[in-house]
Amino acid sequence: MRQPLQGVRNILRFNWHFYAIAGVGVGLLLALSFLADTFLGAYLGLVALAVGWVVVVSLVVSAYVYDFSPLYRLRWLTELNLASQPVVANIHAGFDESSALLQQRLNPAKLWVFDFYNPNAHTEVAIKRARQKYPAYAGTQAVGTTYLPLPDNTAELVVLMLAAHEIRNEQERTAFFSEVRRITAPGGKVVVIEHLRDAANLLAYNLGAFHFYSQKAWYRVFGAASWQHVQERKITPFVSVFILTNNGAGA
Repeated sequence: MRQPLQGVRNILRFNWHFYAIAGVGVGLLLALSFLADTFLGAYLGLVALAVGWVVVVSLVVSAYVYDFSPLYRLRWLTELNLASQPVVANIHAGFDESSALLQQRLNPAKLWVFDFYNPNAHTEVAIKRARQKYPAYAGTQAVGTTYLPLPDNTAELVVLMLAAHEIRNEQERTAFFSEVRRITAPGGKVVVIEHLRDAANLLAYNLGAFHFYSQKAWYRVFGAASWQHVQERKITPFVSVFILTNNGAGA
């Protein structure tokens, strides 16, 4: 079970260097604002308040999304009629907060867990800290983005929770979703949970939202990978869920 405020606590724990730098910066700006003349002091004070506001808003939104929203409760899988799939594949990018929850919520006959973390490509210190804090789910297999070690048409549900955006190259993302399509059974579903680069996330995360991709970019990748049936719904204004259905058509 997730602990109270686990999401926002993890953000602070794994990104403490960023918040330390921001705190020192705000403190210096405020100190300089008292030492400077009236106009410059007011300007520096406003900059300090703006930086502090951006940091606080991002943490408040993160707490809402990761700790108080339905995201990790997974009841929405039941609402989407996705809670009774016997063979499930969960794919993540180095930090796995979902496999144990999926096992608990879905109790599938088989849960495959794949980790495409690549230390040469995923160089963020936050991921390294997260991997040190949280051991891999039992049976997790390390994989690349171009091959998943399952036979064709195996998984009836594939879950990618806040992971696929870590594949930064669009051509590689397209190849990855083609491979995901190969392992998905006819009529099977792929659930892709992502923040989008949109107005809501820009307001919440400022420049951090540019780490995400736009809705248009995701649909372009899904189309290029021959996913012909895509639905979208929101879990909070900040998180989108794309449901891809393998209808057996296409290359």
